[in-house]
Amino acid sequence: MLPLPVLAQQGSSASSEDAEDIVVIGTGLPLPPGTPAYGSIVIDRARLTDEASGRVENVLKDVAGFQQFRRSDSRSANPSAQGITLRSLGGNASSRTLVLLDGVPIADPFFGYIPFTALAGDRLGAARITRGGGSGPFGSGAVAGTVELVSAGRSDLPIVSGEGFYGTNNAVSVSGAVSPDLGDGGGFATLSGKFERGDGFFTTPPSQRVPATARARYRDWSAGLRAVAPLDAETDLQFRGALFGDNRTLRFVGADSASEGQDASIRLVHRGDWQIDVLAYVQARNFSNRVISATSFRLTLDQRNTPSTGLGGKIEIRPPVGPDHVLRIGVDARLAEGELFEDAYNGGTGALTFRRNAGGKTSATGVFIEDDWTIGKLILTGGVRGDRWTISDGFFHERNPARLLTANSSDYADRDGLVGTGRVGVLFNASEAVAFRAAGYTGFRLPTLNELYRPFVVVPITTQANAALGLEKLKGLEAGVDVHPLPGVTLGVTAFYNRLDDAIANVTIGTNLRQRRNVDAIVAKGVEITANMRFGAVRFDASYAFSDSTVHASGVSARLDGFTPAQSPRHSVSATLAWAPINGPALSATLRYVGAQFEDDLETDVLRGALTVDATARVPIMKHVSIIGRVENLFDETVVTRNAGGSMDYGTPQTFWIGIRLN
Repeated sequence: MLPLPVLAQQGSSASSEDAEDIVVIGTGLPLPPGTPAYGSIVIDRARLTDEASGRVENVLKDVAGFQQFRRSDSRSANPSAQGITLRSLGGNASSRTLVLLDGVPIADPFFGYIPFTALAGDRLGAARITRGGGSGPFGSGAVAGTVELVSAGRSDLPIVSGEGFYGTNNAVSVSGAVSPDLGDGGGFATLSGKFERGDGFFTTPPSQRVPATARARYRDWSAGLRAVAPLDAETDLQFRGALFGDNRTLRFVGADSASEGQDASIRLVHRGDWQIDVLAYVQARNFSNRVISATSFRLTLDQRNTPSTGLGGKIEIRPPVGPDHVLRIGVDARLAEGELFEDAYNGGTGALTFRRNAGGKTSATGVFIEDDWTIGKLILTGGVRGDRWTISDGFFHERNPARLLTANSSDYADRDGLVGTGRVGVLFNASEAVAFRAAGYTGFRLPTLNELYRPFVVVPITTQANAALGLEKLKGLEAGVDVHPLPGVTLGVTAFYNRLDDAIANVTIGTNLRQRRNVDAIVAKGVEITANMRFGAVRFDASYAFSDSTVHASGVSARLDGFTPAQSPRHSVSATLAWAPINGPALSATLRYVGAQFEDDLETDVLRGALTVDATARVPIMKHVSIIGRVENLFDETVVTRNAGGSMDYGTPQTFWIGIRLN
């Protein structure tokens, strides 16, 4: 994990006079010099490929405050619950954090969750996490931060690589890639694939198991093709295509979920005097899920089909306005459309009770302008954007077994509006050892199609959709300092205040009944501390986040006023100590702590704090070949991931892996 100022300086130096002969293709445009004002953190490739679980979502937890809706990872969580938030701005199954892969938003167009099984650490070059920052040039969705994933470049990729692991509960993980050069101009292509399966563990505590209780079995695969072709010395064309499939069983026999996707994007990057970044993408996704009664253990809901499509693009231009300015002008657009098809059954008799079909479209189209102005040791950065949003073609149709529409059926009026956002930051490099930064920002998030139109059940609780939901709107301030007291040592402290107006929450409206509603606001304030140390072959990275988060509510949600938002811990810690000499054996250990948090909006059910330790070891046995051992949750800590009135689910127990890596 690296402090962003270091990466930003490296990125900007590639265009300086003393580095003008260095041409790096396959990336986006260089980072503007004011980027560090927003206090981001970078996770490097070495860490992305050295995680005990081998899963990208767990590596991202190195940044304290990063959390999914559940504490489970993508082997034992329902895919639709894999939304990301930061700074304890309230747990939400739809992601409040914008996640980009090579500039492309990768959240599911219907649900807003992140398809983590489609990501592999060995395909990535770095991940940059910004815990604040608002919309800026990124558009809708960045109300709780931004995660920017960057694909591995030519220098990261051997011609042939692969690995295979066998683990506890008959788990298997196999991946590989071939990355040949394309011509003599520096172009390259990467064809990669990954397959995983496991019999899984019992998420249910022993005292709550019944004959219908099942292990959290999983089976997923992904394949990708990325190609980079230089068109001239300053321009390259980048293509990425991906396919993935994911199948899981959760809690009961027959409670199966499946998701799949097909993504493609094309990007043109020109690094001349007039710098240009043009991007277009398309996503096709689907999801299905079967809900089993906790009493009769019969099928109660078959969410058999949820097709969705995402389309979008971005054009950014940086005109030459002098050596002291980096001016960014651009336009971007996103469209999401999808619908669900589900059948509800009587849990006692198994008889069909209703068939439901619901869906709609959302879009956001924006223009932005941003400038970074360097004045000696001082860098000022700021920009504004305007977006037109639409929510259209919304409907919810429910039919009885005779195929007649019920009274719950509705067709919803189209809505649209304009929203303006902006951000401003300042970075003062007081010396080579000390840098001060401060930033203020606003942002917004459209409700997802899932939040608007799809009810769901986590037995015994039903949560209703709400087609009248409004936009979430963020206001935030932060200030911090980065200190380099010794070579190889960086310390950072950030204080923040974020207010998310009209936050979407699952609000209790009856016994075992909730509805998605906009509450007045969620206010989060706190402190984040990072430490990074490099001494030869030894590295140490640590992160701590304290978030004091409070719901402000009135009207029908008034009883939530002053409560802590659901799924929002006050304390979180991550620390990794690693020893990795060049061409030698390597060891690493990661400690993580997440504090207690409430399961529900009324603070009745608590998920207690959990401390886990992971470890990895790598031993070279010949040139380019290593044996690797990994252990997750070394001391077998009980991690409670769900607590609904005492009905609990647990997270990953102690898990061992042994494998071989060719690189």
